[in-house]
Formats: sequence, C-alpha cells, structure tokens
Amino acid sequence: MSKNILSRAYLRSLNRTHRLAFAGAGTLGITAVTLAAFPASGQTTTTAEAAPAAKVEYSSSAPVKSVQASITDQLAGAGQQVAAIEAKQGADTQQPATGDTPAEKVAAKKQAAAEAVSKREAKKATRSAERPKAAKSYTNNLDGWIREAMDIMDKHDIPGSYSGIHRNIIRESSGNPMAINKWDINAINGIPSKGLLQVIPPTFKAYHVPGTSWNIYDPVANIAAACNYAADRYGTMDNVDSAY
Repeated sequence: MSKNILSRAYLRSLNRTHRLAFAGAGTLGITAVTLAAFPASGQTTTTAEAAPAAKVEYSSSAPVKSVQASITDQLAGAGQQVAAIEAKQGADTQQPATGDTPAEKVAAKKQAAAEAVSKREAKKATRSAERPKAAKSYTNNLDGWIREAMDIMDKHDIPGSYSGIHRNIIRESSGNPMAINKWDINAINGIPSKGLLQVIPPTFKAYHVPGTSWNIYDPVANIAAACNYAADRYGTMDNVDSAY
C-alpha cells in the first residue's frame, strides 16, 4: 500500500475534532503529523496500528495561536529593524546644523583664539593704564638740569642738543645757576643778564616755557627759556657761539 493511500485512510479514521486541529495547524502542521504517522525506520503502518495515535487530544486553537504568535513576533522584529534602518538613513542624509561642519568648527576655533588674544591685550592695556608711571628723576647738577630741560623742550618742539647747550652754559656762566652780569649794557640799563645762560628778565618772561618755574634763576627754567629764544632767533642754541 502506498503512502498516499495510508494517509487518506488515516485521515478518515480521525474524528471531526482531530481534523479541525490539523486543518488549523495548516501547512506548518501537516509535516509534523506526517512524520508522526510514519516512523523514521521507513516501515509502513496499517490503519489499525495508526488508530491509537488518534487518542491524543489536540487543542483546536493552541497550535494555530502558537504559529500565529511566532509569525507576529517575527514580523514585529522585522518591522523594528526596518524602522531602525530608516531612522539611521534619515540621520545620515540630514544636513548638519550650522556650525557643525569641519570648516565651521575650524573657523569658530580661530575666532575664539582671536577673541582670547584680544581680551589679553585689552587686559594688558588696562593694567598699563592703571599702573602709574614712575616720575623720571634727574640729578641736581649741570648734567641733570640740561637733561630735564631737554625733555621739557622736546614736548614743545624746541630744538637744542646736549653739546650745544652745555657749550654755551660754560661760556656764559661756567655752570653757575646764580650767575649775574653787572657790567654789560644790560646791567647798565637795569636789566642784567641772569642764570646759566645769562637771560635778561624781559626775554625770560617772553620765552618762558610752560611746565617750568617762573624763577629766572631756576636752572631748568633758565635753559628752556634761553633755548626757546635761540630757536626763534638763530634756529637752535647749537648755532650760538658768542653773546646772543
């Protein structure tokens, strides 16, 4: 007897409940039933011998539900994978936000560095402005008087070199700030020459340099006024080689 004939005979021997269970299992269940009906040894079984197997009770819904649940779980898992892939593709194709490109990041770093340098320079400038400059000191002698007078003259654009000033001082007063001429024409006229560079009072007053003392005997004030007068008349004290 062929296997097809045995299968049909076996199915006829099953009651209606059994057939419904197998029908519910569908295609996936028929293979299992066939394998159970035919032993692996390959020996054929008569209808009478196969009948006891029909005593096994099957739930009319449990196999179907199990198969459906398995298929549903697989579909759900596949759906989640598809959603994840689509989300990843969407993230890859999305344009980067402004400032996130490599070029923009480099530009942002350069700008930040420039701002940091600017801030440091601003702080340095502020500290320098807040820090009071120490007053320049000068020695209380001929060298110090000439140097201090020259710094004041430089602020007022009054020409005159150290050597030119020093040379004329030595000739006029020998470096004595209290020197006074009592015998020349100016002395006869009542306006004697005074100080390091022998300046008469009207000249000292007319060519007085701001920032210096109004005392004609003050060495720095005397030098600055005399050089101011020499610049106006001779171009510079350097051009003076005799009484002026």
